[in-house]
Amino acid sequence: MLARLIEFSLAQRLLIAALTLALIAAGWQAFSGLPIDAFPDISPTQVKLILKAPGMTPEEVETRVVAPIEMELLGIPRQRVLRSMAKYAIADLTIDFEEGTDVYWARQQVAERFANVGGLLPEGVEGGLAPIATPLSDLFMFTIEGGDLDLAARRRLLDWTLRPMLRTIPGVADVNVLGGRAEAVAVVPRAAAMAQAGLHAADLRDAIEINHRNDGAGRLIEGEETLILRTEGALRSMDELGDIRLKDARGQSLRLGDVADVRIDSLTRYGAVTRDGVGEAVQGIVIGLRGANARSLIQAVQARLEELKPSLPSGVRIETFYDRSVLVDRAIGTVSRALIEASVLVIIMLLLFLGDVRAALVVTLMMPLAALATFLLMRIFGLSANLMSLGGLAIAIGLLVDGAVVVVENALCRLQPEQASARIPHLHQIFRATEEVALPVASGVLIIALVFLPLLTLQGLEGKLFTPVALTIVFALAASLLLSLTVVPVLSSFLLKAHQEPEPWLMRRLHALYLPVLDASLAQPRRALAVAVLGFGLAVGAYLATGKTFLPTLDEGDVLVQLEKLPSITLEASQELDLSVQRALLERIPDIEHVVARVGSDELGFDPMSLNQTDMFLKLKPREQWQAPDKSALIESIRQVLDQFPGVSYGFTQPIEMRVSEMLTGTRGDVAVKIFGPDLRQLGSLAQDLAQILRGVPGSEDVFLVANEGVQYLSAEIDRAGASSEGLSVLAIQDELRSRLEGVPAGVMIDAGRRVPLIVRSNEQVRSDVSGFLDSVMTLDDGGQIPLRRVVQFQRV
Repeated sequence: MLARLIEFSLAQRLLIAALTLALIAAGWQAFSGLPIDAFPDISPTQVKLILKAPGMTPEEVETRVVAPIEMELLGIPRQRVLRSMAKYAIADLTIDFEEGTDVYWARQQVAERFANVGGLLPEGVEGGLAPIATPLSDLFMFTIEGGDLDLAARRRLLDWTLRPMLRTIPGVADVNVLGGRAEAVAVVPRAAAMAQAGLHAADLRDAIEINHRNDGAGRLIEGEETLILRTEGALRSMDELGDIRLKDARGQSLRLGDVADVRIDSLTRYGAVTRDGVGEAVQGIVIGLRGANARSLIQAVQARLEELKPSLPSGVRIETFYDRSVLVDRAIGTVSRALIEASVLVIIMLLLFLGDVRAALVVTLMMPLAALATFLLMRIFGLSANLMSLGGLAIAIGLLVDGAVVVVENALCRLQPEQASARIPHLHQIFRATEEVALPVASGVLIIALVFLPLLTLQGLEGKLFTPVALTIVFALAASLLLSLTVVPVLSSFLLKAHQEPEPWLMRRLHALYLPVLDASLAQPRRALAVAVLGFGLAVGAYLATGKTFLPTLDEGDVLVQLEKLPSITLEASQELDLSVQRALLERIPDIEHVVARVGSDELGFDPMSLNQTDMFLKLKPREQWQAPDKSALIESIRQVLDQFPGVSYGFTQPIEMRVSEMLTGTRGDVAVKIFGPDLRQLGSLAQDLAQILRGVPGSEDVFLVANEGVQYLSAEIDRAGASSEGLSVLAIQDELRSRLEGVPAGVMIDAGRRVPLIVRSNEQVRSDVSGFLDSVMTLDDGGQIPLRRVVQFQRV
């Protein structure tokens, strides 16, 4: 079969040449269209449910939101892992499926189960499936700077101008928004006026809801035409909101504006962003769709932002602080440089060992042709261009020419005057030379390929990491074998000529050195075997003494510092501490260019952090501008600065490294230890003891303890008997308490296409005065007032 393939190639040389040109075109097109990223996607098929439960404590979120959803999700086919996290006002559930499960099928299964449990969830809980993303999906991060815009205006610009336009880019799963103030229209009750009128916050909410709606009334017939009747009663301005009529406890009509103030406010904030120790900022994160081409997607995002620049308010600019394409270019550049260096070395070796420029040219052409064929196969089989796959090609670069070298060298020998016969045509000489070595060449390449095949049997994380390496090498070897038996004979027939060439001088010198060693080995085989066994023993000893790790830590360029503070800290205090840390880092470490910190939860709920947890991104200057000798020294300098802030624990990681750790274990860090049990206080004590033990383990550097206790709660137990005697229901008391703190939703206003929430909420002073809140009064239906403590028992826990 091999002989027929060689014969066909030499008989149809023009066809082979045309097919080679077609391979070049198809390979280049495939390379141009390959998804490019720094690392392979190692995430399993994963579906996330993210829900927001305003005002709910973690215990309530766990029992009333997470538990019924988990019960419904159990038993989904091909499900492997189900884990959840319940925090204040946020529920995060993650479902991992078996390898090979289609992500869209998995999302459909989860969506169907989630729909079944929707009626069991408390009122006000909202959310659902998170975007189709992976740990590598955070591709591009920016902040809005400059101009005279306040935080609310910047957030409005990002929410209603930038985000919708960026989401239209193919490959963008979503744009996560952090920081700023989400605009809302707040109805703020005036306590004295409300008490005089005998009204509750729920009365204001009900009045707004029944006076704020559009509806359809049906159809009217006018001759042969139909008129569709639409009633328009939705509020269009805050003046209309203030003019809503309602009745007080005595049945008298009054305006809503007589008992409450209507103003522009913001929704409750669950997180914030600070930058460079100056103040708050508004941040956007572009999340790429699973399988998207990172480099081309970022280029499209940058182009869209450039298009939007003229429409931005005067002085406003968009500043990028994380751009994955920089890492992608650096990673691909590293591999490309290794490929070029390897190719140059191979060409030099070919010239030295073959001693014939034409022969070296034939073999050299094999490397780009085999690489292009590899790219084509990678595109067909859905592989991306990343460190692992291109690293496999770099490993195989020297193997690609093995078959071609053997074929060309044998052809040169056949074309020597003492070997060639004048009666045998030149083309037939090339055929004989190739056919003689075809079987050994094929056997040798196949044996090398078989060495890498066990990597294809790896499962899970190891398989996702090393399968691209093995496939790329196998593709390259298969392409080189086919080209060695088809294209190389054709090129040899065109380029190689019959002439006398002496053996290259390097080969003569090597023969002079090798032959005495060979003679000695054959003369004393036992001694040669002993030397071989000794070398093998030394190699085994060196292997056992060498430190081992699954993967070396890949330098992503920037540094991410995780801060953990007192669990009961407020958002404002947490921000101030973050700003102090930023100022200290920028003052003492000149290698840091910018610092962007986000505290608390993000808008989409991808990072359900508490107010005491901060992710601090350190954007470093170019390496040639560093004063620190290396990154380890830089991190040690950062550690010295952070040690000056008592009560703050910290850990170091990198953006992608952090996301991969979260995906694998649900926590961040190289090694995570989880303790399970019913008593949080005992778990906290055990965690402290365990952390102390781990700090003493050789090699451990940053032991990061996540605090699950220390958050203070004010338990409000409603006295049912007392409430009933006053004519109050449990719901009425709960609505009243929520309206004073979180606020109760009352609808949505449409303002120039923007959806602005309506809330009924007391003013800021009520939320910052604990004693005043505890000693406040509650209005009864008849207009009377009672102390809140008469129907509610408060206890700090």
